[in-house]
Amino acid sequence: MGRWLTRDDLGAAAGSAAGLLLVSPDAASAFPLGPEDRRTAAGLTAAALRAAEVGERDRVAVALAEPAGSLWAAAAAEVAQAAAGLGPRGRMRLHHALSALRATTLVATPTGAMDLLARLHLEFLLDPLDLGLAHIVLTGEIASRSTLRHLAGEFGARVTEVYASPFGGAALAWRAAEEDPLTPLADGLLGLAALGKDAPADPGAPLAELVVTPRGHATLGDATLRTGHVVRGGEGLPAPAHTVGDHVLVRGVWLALPRLEKALAKIDGVAGWDLTISRPGTLDSAVLTVTFGRESLVGNPMWRSRIQEAVRALTPVSIGVEIAPEAAEGPRPGTVTDLRGHHLGRDRALVT
Repeated sequence: MGRWLTRDDLGAAAGSAAGLLLVSPDAASAFPLGPEDRRTAAGLTAAALRAAEVGERDRVAVALAEPAGSLWAAAAAEVAQAAAGLGPRGRMRLHHALSALRATTLVATPTGAMDLLARLHLEFLLDPLDLGLAHIVLTGEIASRSTLRHLAGEFGARVTEVYASPFGGAALAWRAAEEDPLTPLADGLLGLAALGKDAPADPGAPLAELVVTPRGHATLGDATLRTGHVVRGGEGLPAPAHTVGDHVLVRGVWLALPRLEKALAKIDGVAGWDLTISRPGTLDSAVLTVTFGRESLVGNPMWRSRIQEAVRALTPVSIGVEIAPEAAEGPRPGTVTDLRGHHLGRDRALVT
């Protein structure tokens, strides 16, 4: 049996990996690509755009973070008349760029597209139809219910969801409607694994983890990569509905819980913490509530500032910091409260 690897395994091998390394914002994962691997990734992503009916007369704006943004923009340039990598910029700048480029296609995260729509209505007082978007391609997050249908109606566009590699951003599968299963872009790239053991999922299992099997990859060809994405049983290959493991997906970025744990452990007096993630509107919100072990630290602005700086150094995702009003009698383990219902737990073996 080949190797079973996680995001942390890819991060641990970053110092010896060769080729083009697609590194996550926090360097917790480094996905290596040789020359042929790069061509394969670009080809799969171009195929996803063609499946979304993007063609040579279209102009594509890619509003994705790195490392996915550059890959999608390069692939789009092979399919469309023009393509630009804009990054996940502010909505006013994105609106201006879409207009200036006369874009017909937007590639964005589901929450990014929904936030643009909300701001067009509430802040800019503009009709979404005036943008003239014919295609919207969503990737990088677990979409809220009815997102595809809602965006299609508001923008008058064909909306497609693409499942992309959580390690490098290359397209792997797609679907045209929320109720549809995923259609893989190539055979043998995606599979379902049991949560509690390194083995394929049993047929009919209520939960399974999506795994990437990069056959033919220059250095990972015999590996099975655990994505952290969990699907519920259904026909065909279901789209992910949850996440599992030591990384939590927030605003399209995977946040490493062990790094958060390690950073807080270095701050004297921290007895416990809870990371609460929600989606109160269009975007994810993350708040870290820290519990001190001494009452004297509860109202200490210096200690609060130390925690804020430690969290800011870990991830580009904005995380609010709150202090529990009462001290704890002893240390307690850190917890994750996902009000979105996405994250099932850190230990795969305990998820049922």
